[in-house]
Order: sequence, then structure tokens, then C-alpha cells
Amino acid sequence: MKKLLVSFLTLSLAVSAAAAPLAVSADEDKVITVAASPTPHAEILEQAKPLLEEQGWELEVTEFEDYVQPNLVVESGDFDANYFQHIPYLEDFNANNDTHLVNAGGIHYEPFGIYPGTKSSLDELEAGDVIAVPNDTTNEARALLLLEANGIITLKEGAGLAATVQDIEENPQEIEIQELEAAQVSRVKDEVAFVVLNGNYALEAGFSVANDSIAYESSDSEAAKTYVNVIAVKEGNENSEKIQALIQVLTSDEIKSYIEETYDGAVIPFEESEGEAEAVTEAEAASEAETE
Repeated sequence: MKKLLVSFLTLSLAVSAAAAPLAVSADEDKVITVAASPTPHAEILEQAKPLLEEQGWELEVTEFEDYVQPNLVVESGDFDANYFQHIPYLEDFNANNDTHLVNAGGIHYEPFGIYPGTKSSLDELEAGDVIAVPNDTTNEARALLLLEANGIITLKEGAGLAATVQDIEENPQEIEIQELEAAQVSRVKDEVAFVVLNGNYALEAGFSVANDSIAYESSDSEAAKTYVNVIAVKEGNENSEKIQALIQVLTSDEIKSYIEETYDGAVIPFEESEGEAEAVTEAEAASEAETE
């Protein structure tokens, strides 16, 4: 009897020991870790926390000040996702760093704008004036295209989203384009004539798109689709339960309302256009017809 009891206890302890790691693993799997830029990304994620908690998820947000580490920590598997970038930057980063990150879902769009520095009107521009722009490939091109749209420079034909200062074909006012790391651009606004800023850095600098920008991309432009800010994950994880839960909450009416009420037009919830939605519906209908 004693031998039987000892055997039973030994077996019970062994089962408990084996089950313990599984319980911890299950708990850890209910945690979603996201690397994000402070404004507006981390702020939006903070609003998502209680909504995810209602569904049994714990959201952990870590803020990063640069545009490199958030991608590296997702590639390494240290974080589940990041929220700070648009698709052209993501694709460019993958191409240049041999990373394997994908778009899991579009969340918002930030109009790119020209903001005052030492001058408040583009009509005041003079030879030798300086305009500061981001220096990373896709954002620099976007800034240069906005300057071109406002008659300050002319780019070589076909430069498009790969444009750099080397692609400036005409610069009649002899404006100096100062290339800086994106986070640094707003910090030189008191030293240059104008700054061209990403939406989040404009917010951090205290600028309102609606009230302070001299010119900005319209919300109904093609740029809204091209430069939608996305949740990025390592390839293969985009359809996981936790990522789908995160996307669902971030595209909910509650989060859309928060964005609209908080950012004064500097951040706009991404909406799939009616044409795109109809195309998807037609494709789905055709697919269903083929299987019938």
C-alpha cells in the first residue's frame, strides 16, 4: 500500500511539474508586445489596452525614438509587432536589411506637411534659405514631392518615391535642402526657414496640421493609401490570434473616435475606399461561384 501511495504521489508531482510550464506558456501567449513611436502610436495603443483586456489580452507597449530598432526587435522575435511606419518604409527596410516583416493591417494616415521655421510663408523664400527634410529614403522622397507640389523645386521625371536631393532638376530660388534623421527635423525649426515633417513629429513639436501647416497632403489623396501606418509583424505571424485581436481593436469605432477627437487632423483613421471594398466583394463572389 505504501509503495502504491509513493508511486501515486511521484506520478502526481511529475504531472504537475510537466503541466506548470504549459500554464506559464499559456499565460505568456495572452500578452501582446508592441514596439511603437511615442506620438501618436503609443498613445493610440494605450487606448486599446482596456478594450483588449476585455477580450483577455494584455497589451505591453514599449516606446522607441528611432525608426530602426522597432523593426529589428520584431525581426528577432523579442516583440510581437510594431506600430510606427508606413508600407514604403517597411518595404525599403526589408530590402536593405534582409528582414522579413509584413503588413498585418492599416490603422491610420498622417498627412505630411510643410511647417514654419524662421519664416511663415513660402512667398518669403530667398536664395540660400534652408528647408529641413527627413533623410530616410521614402520619407525624404515624400517631403521632396510635397516641395515640388508647392513650386519650390522640380524633380527629375520618374524620380517618384525613390527621389533624393540628387534628383532635384530645378531649384530656381537656390534653396538648400538639409537632410536630417526624421526625429531631428522638428528640433531645427528655429534655425531653418521651414521644416517638412511626418505627422507624429509635427505633433511632438506642438504643430497642428489644421492650424499650423503651410501645405500638406490632402486626406483623400493617393498618399493616404500609400502611406497608411500599419501594424508590422514578422512574416508568418500576421494571422495569429493575438495579432488579429490587436488589429480588430485598433480599427474599432472606439479607437477611430479617439483618433478623430484627439489629433486635430494630424492623424486620420484609415478607411478602405468604397472602390476597393467593391473590388474585394466582387473577387470573393467570383471565388464562391467557382467553388459551387
